[in-house]
Amino acid sequence: MSQAPIRVAFVCVQNAGRSQMSTAFAERERRERGLEDEVEILTGGTHPADHVHEIVVEVMAEEGIDLSDRTPREITIAELESCAYVATMGCSTLDLDADDTAVDVRDWALDDPDGEDRDEVRAIRDEIRQRVRALFDEIEQDVGWDG
Repeated sequence: MSQAPIRVAFVCVQNAGRSQMSTAFAERERRERGLEDEVEILTGGTHPADHVHEIVVEVMAEEGIDLSDRTPREITIAELESCAYVATMGCSTLDLDADDTAVDVRDWALDDPDGEDRDEVRAIRDEIRQRVRALFDEIEQDVGWDG
C-alpha cells in the first residue's frame, strides 16, 4: 500500500541562497537515504530573484553540488499548505497560518549569504547541511524507515 509522499518545502524571499542550499542538501539526503518515493521537495520564494547568488553556487560546488542551472521560483500558499514540513530561512514574508493547517513550519533564522564573504557563506552552508540532516532524521521516523 503506497501513500502520498511527504512534501517538504524550503522557502525564503528571493529563493536565491539559503533555500536553494537547503533544497540541494535535501535532494542529496533523500537520494542517500533511498527516500525518493517517500519525500517530495519543493522550494521557492515570495519575491524570487533572477538567479541564484554566485557565492552560493561557488560554495555549494565545493560540496560537489552544482546549483549553476537552478532558477529561483515563486512558491504559492497552496503549495505550502500541501506540505508536511515548511522550513523558512529567517526572512520569510509567508502568510501561512500554521494554526489552521497541519503544516509543521520551522523558522531556521539563518543569516542571508548575499553580500557575505566566502567563509561566512560556508558557515551558513554547513549549518544548513546539519539542519537538513536533522529534518530528514525526523522524516525517516515519520515514514517508518529503518534503513
